[in-house]
Amino acid sequence: MKLIVFGATGMVGKQLVKQALFNGHTVKAYGRNVFTEDLPKDDNLELVQGALFDAGQVLKAIEGCDAVLSALGGSFDGTDKTRSLGMKNIVEQMEKAAVKRIVGVGGMGLLNADDELLLIDQENYPQQFIPVGREHQKALMYLQASNLDWTFVCPPDIIDGEATGEFVTNSAYPPLPNHYKIYAGDLAMFMLGELKKNEYIRHRVGISN
Repeated sequence: MKLIVFGATGMVGKQLVKQALFNGHTVKAYGRNVFTEDLPKDDNLELVQGALFDAGQVLKAIEGCDAVLSALGGSFDGTDKTRSLGMKNIVEQMEKAAVKRIVGVGGMGLLNADDELLLIDQENYPQQFIPVGREHQKALMYLQASNLDWTFVCPPDIIDGEATGEFVTNSAYPPLPNHYKIYAGDLAMFMLGELKKNEYIRHRVGISN
């Protein structure tokens, strides 16, 4: 497949690029700093320097791709709109380019606590994670309002580490057992695997090592 990775210079993004190349995919790494980060040297990797909020640049980058991988990051205080408005632009340009498949990263707070509440809406949800959680929630809403075949992975604490291949997933709810951590390599492994398996189309996904 020909894939494009948004957030390619972050912890999860670098794992997505590395593993996608290892699996034989052709990859575009999109971002402001793709030429200054330590991304692999590979004939199947194209570095695309561009702004996330620029509609024309994002559209041009997405055109011709089979699927999109989004690992957008930013600050946790809610002032950084990269996750929400970045996803909004990606969704809009995917629809223009007629690219349907996207797997993105959100946060565990968007999983169901029960049949009525999300984890983020519970009274005991950690206050420091609410601003970034609401940004993820807005990103999810743009996906839900689209006609795309989306999967939104909602991980707990992401640990900088290679893939182990040992993790569990669950649709809409936290998985069991839930150890409240996931290695970046395993998160990337799941996201790439989901592009082939298509088990969670238009679903939120809980994951844990």
